[in-house]
Amino acid sequence: MISMQTRVAPAKSVLFRDLDGEAVILELESGTYFGLDEVGTRFWHVLTAHGQLEEALSALHEEFDVGLEPLRRDLCEFVESLLACRLVRVDAA
Repeated sequence: MISMQTRVAPAKSVLFRDLDGEAVILELESGTYFGLDEVGTRFWHVLTAHGQLEEALSALHEEFDVGLEPLRRDLCEFVESLLACRLVRVDAA
C-alpha cells in the first residue's frame, strides 16, 4: 500500500520517451510498451522530479485546477498502475 510519504522512482528496466507532451514507456524485461496521455506524462515528470508522493501532489496541485482529494486519488491510482506494470519502484518512508 502506498502513502503520501512513499518515494517513487522509475524501475531500472524502464526506458521513457517524451513525444511532444505524450509519452511512451518501454519495460525492457517484458518488451512491453505503455503509452501516457498528456496528464499521465505530466504526472510522470513530476513524480520523477520530486520522488515523494506528497511533494509531487503539492506541485501538481499548483498546476492543475482540481481539488486536492480528487488529485490525490488520481495520483495514487496512477502510481499503483505503474507499480502493477513494474514501471516504478517504491520505497516507504
